[in-house]
Amino acid sequence: MPRGRPDGRAAPPGAPGPPPDVGTPVATPGLAGAARRRFSVVVLGDVRIEVRATLRGVRFAEVSADRLAYAPASAVVGGTAVNMARCAVEYFRRVAVLGRIGDDDFTPVVRRELRRIGARDLLRAEPGTANGVTVMLRDLAPGGGRGARLLIAEHDAPDRRLSPSDVRDAVRPIRRADALCCDGYASLAAASRAALRTAMEAARAAGTLVLFDLVPHDVDGRLPPEEALAPLALADIVTSEAPTLARLLGRPGPRTADDTLALVPALDALVPGRPLWLLRFGPSSLEGVLAHRRGDLTLHYASGYAEGVERIGFGDRLAAAELYWWLARRAAGAR
Repeated sequence: MPRGRPDGRAAPPGAPGPPPDVGTPVATPGLAGAARRRFSVVVLGDVRIEVRATLRGVRFAEVSADRLAYAPASAVVGGTAVNMARCAVEYFRRVAVLGRIGDDDFTPVVRRELRRIGARDLLRAEPGTANGVTVMLRDLAPGGGRGARLLIAEHDAPDRRLSPSDVRDAVRPIRRADALCCDGYASLAAASRAALRTAMEAARAAGTLVLFDLVPHDVDGRLPPEEALAPLALADIVTSEAPTLARLLGRPGPRTADDTLALVPALDALVPGRPLWLLRFGPSSLEGVLAHRRGDLTLHYASGYAEGVERIGFGDRLAAAELYWWLARRAAGAR
């Protein structure tokens, strides 16, 4: 199999490169959106109000008392489903967002934001409840480099109560879609875990491709391995940081292409079927991707992420490009 990287540099030793007829999603359709928007997707996940701030000149480790810090800050409509949808609308002809939200003054703002970005609203509002809030704080490393991220998510948010009934009410759009995008945050609560399974089963029964993002990245410390890994059996595509899967499998955390490639036999034995694994690895677990599907495809490519590239939203943009790439490959008659 030929080796190479989309940036023209040699692939790491032992790392497979893309066959000529496959290419990479970073090259086509690319990370700026698709030249021709195709396909339809439903995104299932959290929908929240996000407050974001970056602390300049303040390190979390140095804060030992109350402190006032003036810093860039913003409040946006976010959550895993909305964040993914913002990227997906640049690739797909139709995008819908399915989730449970609250019923307060923010509710019209949430619905208006979906209209603004061009996504269909499949949200279920829970009467008498507030919308969930997430706070994301980031500090800066010495010299202005990337620091740590502190993410504070409201525990009792409506998205944790997304129900199988909510999913069944929206089952027609799921069945008619080309792909369902969902993630592991739904696995963290009993109600939403059941809803996640209902959605994935409905999609699979209808021939709708299922993309599952194995998050949060420390899910191995939040759920027993069998619960964290359960959705993988219903997924056609699995995106994950390679160290997350390695920990769930009881293996050392990979950092290089060779380390990640060594996980492949265990992944092939992990679930039935032949899902496409999209494993992120590198110094920040995002610089490189190993794409593998048993008997079909094994290739490595640079994600395009590097120092100076904004991390917020990058993973969703990469996942949207990869999903489009795979749907296009399937539509062209690839296995």
